[in-house]
Amino acid sequence: MVAFLVVLDILPRLAQMTRAFDRVHTFEGAIVCGVLFWTIADFCDWRVGLGPLGAAAIGLLAGCFIGMLAGALTEVLNVLPIMAKRLGLGGYIIWLLMAMVLGKVAGSLFEWIVFRT
Repeated sequence: MVAFLVVLDILPRLAQMTRAFDRVHTFEGAIVCGVLFWTIADFCDWRVGLGPLGAAAIGLLAGCFIGMLAGALTEVLNVLPIMAKRLGLGGYIIWLLMAMVLGKVAGSLFEWIVFRT
């Protein structure tokens, strides 16, 4: 997750969209701390009973983050056609995008079928 955000330069774009460019290091630190905390929580199988209101509050915050991340990601994905042309893959851009989509679908199905049973 962190590598994905760093490689695609999503955090600086997210900071630019929110007009908080001077806090980009705070955003990066928050992402790293959040990933570390929730990775440990997942490995240790921690459970938190927050009830419906707590779940709604966390869902709202997660939705805001995902929405802002999606907005920044769409800005970054405009680079794919330019990169494909420079690498000489201009005629294969649809195959590149389909490989990305099918890889995501296959990975999600694998997790849902194998690890959720």
